[in-house]
Amino acid sequence: MPDRQSIVLDARAMDRTLRRMADEIVELNDGTDDLILVGIQRRGVQLAARIVSSINAREGVEVPTGALDITLYRDDLQTVGPRPVVGATDLPWALDGKAVIIVDDVLYTGRTIRAALDELADFGRPRRIALAVLIDRGGRELPIQPDVVGKTVEVGHNQRVDVLVSELDEKDAVIIAERQ
Repeated sequence: MPDRQSIVLDARAMDRTLRRMADEIVELNDGTDDLILVGIQRRGVQLAARIVSSINAREGVEVPTGALDITLYRDDLQTVGPRPVVGATDLPWALDGKAVIIVDDVLYTGRTIRAALDELADFGRPRRIALAVLIDRGGRELPIQPDVVGKTVEVGHNQRVDVLVSELDEKDAVIIAERQ
């Protein structure tokens, strides 16, 4: 049976959505002072870089950005396998007293964000932590809600949301597909 897919955001819509999210993040923080964006590996890092680029261009500033790999903070690490692939965590700035925005591609159960919060705590004590996600698909298992949402979609448990970014996937899109 062929994999049925529907496009939620094409490249142009994704770009517009990320620019709107950038504006919302600046508003949420009352400007760019002490603002740091941190993307969750993998696609959250690319999305955070695009949001920061938009903020920098519109505000005439250089907002720092970083990357988190939450692999070792997962609550299901034992089910991942004997040798999980661990990416880079790159937080070259002190987080103490800063407004940190965690950026991720899809918010589902909330467990990835819980792991990100645990890892951030190992790097300092931000003044505030907020969450920005490109897609909120619902289905939370933990009491975690985003502060900035690109798009909310209704997705069944038998479906998945795939976020494609040109840096990794050679095109930009958000697609809903049936689980295999």
